[in-house]
Amino acid sequence: MTPEDADRGGSDPEHLESNDDTAENDDSSFETVVARIGERVDPDDDEREALREAATALIERAESAATERCPEADVLQVGSTARDTWISGDRDIDIFVRFPPDLERDTLEEYGLEVGHETLPDGHEEYAEHPYVKGIFDGFDIDVVPCFRLESATDIRSAVDRTPFHTQYLNERLDDNLAAEVRVTKQFAKGIGVYGSDLRTQGFSGYLTELLVCEYGGFRPLLEAASDWKPPIWLDPEGHERASETASPPRTPEVENGDPPFDDPLVVIDPTDPERNVAAVCSVENVARFQHYARKMLESPSLSLFEPHEPAPLEDDALEAHLTNRATTPVAVRFEAPDLVEDQLYPQLRKSLEGVTDKLDAYGFDVFRATTFADETAVIFAELAVTERPALERHDGPPVHVRNHAEGFFEAYADDPDAYGPFIEDDRYVTEREREFTTALEFLESDRLLDVGLGAHVETALEDEYDVLVGEEIIGLLAEFDRELARYYDPRP
Repeated sequence: MTPEDADRGGSDPEHLESNDDTAENDDSSFETVVARIGERVDPDDDEREALREAATALIERAESAATERCPEADVLQVGSTARDTWISGDRDIDIFVRFPPDLERDTLEEYGLEVGHETLPDGHEEYAEHPYVKGIFDGFDIDVVPCFRLESATDIRSAVDRTPFHTQYLNERLDDNLAAEVRVTKQFAKGIGVYGSDLRTQGFSGYLTELLVCEYGGFRPLLEAASDWKPPIWLDPEGHERASETASPPRTPEVENGDPPFDDPLVVIDPTDPERNVAAVCSVENVARFQHYARKMLESPSLSLFEPHEPAPLEDDALEAHLTNRATTPVAVRFEAPDLVEDQLYPQLRKSLEGVTDKLDAYGFDVFRATTFADETAVIFAELAVTERPALERHDGPPVHVRNHAEGFFEAYADDPDAYGPFIEDDRYVTEREREFTTALEFLESDRLLDVGLGAHVETALEDEYDVLVGEEIIGLLAEFDRELARYYDPRP
């Protein structure tokens, strides 16, 4: 977790042990499933006491170190453990050290690291918008993060500055019952694979989950509403669009031609900052996935929906069977993964995947489906419906009556010894010219691969070295990516 939003949620799911699967499809079975999940995700008294003791000790350390350097500094616990929405087994405590706004940014960073290291003597430095200290204390994962103490979240100087406002806002609205509903909702989101606002997951942060539960009044009302969502969904808990000239209301027919500031499938205006969509990172697929499983939970309540699905590793013979059954041609561009954190790496991989697949389509190789994944190496993976094209391609020119363009087209190809034509078909010139690439492999191994709009670090990695695997050669990916390929060849909602 990086500290830009201490409430972003985690992408590492928590497994629930259970032999129960599906309860009867009625109101009592829904409540029974929720009650049983609630028992598992609610921290017990011992966990709560251990967390309180750890947090108290850390806050005392941080306050002593911070006020020694800046008497006006103070320290807050933020995030889910501060709001009692943390799930049993979670071990994260987020300590924010607030400094007055007139402090220079360089000084804040200097003080922040010094306070962090005094609070966590064995901690290490990590970097987001500015550096902070991360470590372990009494078995808990601790972040000590410096920020500015501001009057309003709209005055933020870095993303972490708004996090204390989130905690204050929700502490005023979450009672014990809603907090319990939030914990169940978080586990549901983990179970269906949409929890975590990191840029690999592109899902629901903890803060977003809490806002949705507050907005709808509980887990079940949220599912009932989500079952009927028609994106773009627009939620504004504090009614900012009525008070702000820059915010816009939902895209109802009356305002369909407006120009809303957010173009996301789910828009939840931050109650503390009307210029921010809390759900901006949520992908279209994850909003749809939440909707799909909301309907499933209401129709057939099941404990299994709260348990993340981890596919068994794909074996060689199973992959060979998929290749035979599908009769498509997979291609993979494999290269050393750039040395980036995932929040930097995955946007670049997705941009590169789009560039490569768009060009494969443009060359006529018809991308069937595609994905990207990374570990020590990174892979741009595409499944092609067509892998070889004729030596020639048809090139339609302008209508003959569009004189300037038509004459230019004719002259360009009239003396080309490798082209057929130009000739006239209907009212326009046509030529049949030599195709640049007749196989996908030729394109992927050519320098033209570097011209497709790659992520900057991906482009650098490809300039150094990469391999292209075609067809059964992708079996060589299984040693590193057996689970990723298992997910690809066993797709689920």
